[in-house]
Amino acid sequence: MFSHVTVGTNDLDKASTFYDAVLIPLGLARRPVTPDGGPPSACWIKPDSVLPRFYVYSPYDRSEARAGNGSMVAFSAPSPNAVDTAYAAGLLAGGTDEGEPGQRSHYGDGYYGAYLRDPDGNKVHIAHRGDLYLAG
Repeated sequence: MFSHVTVGTNDLDKASTFYDAVLIPLGLARRPVTPDGGPPSACWIKPDSVLPRFYVYSPYDRSEARAGNGSMVAFSAPSPNAVDTAYAAGLLAGGTDEGEPGQRSHYGDGYYGAYLRDPDGNKVHIAHRGDLYLAG
């Protein structure tokens, strides 16, 4: 459904450290970004995939990056343990808590998730959709 999702950053190294910590436990890997004349960026994908991609960019207009009010990126986790691991790693890598890992049964049976803010204030949700695994 999605080609890619992008969030802005004011410190690409700090953001890359955060997203490596959160996304690697979820099975994503950072891929090299070919310079294309745009701003510096980092990109994560599932190994052996082309799309979808998740990018962190310095804003193209060179203005300060700001978190979107009401915006959130949610990443799928293969298990509740992966949610716990990614959440803890994100906190250690400069993220802030927005909701500890736990069952969120109001979203569905077996739904387990956590919420963080990245170092730039972008909201990140890590979710294991047990309801989908139970249905399939």
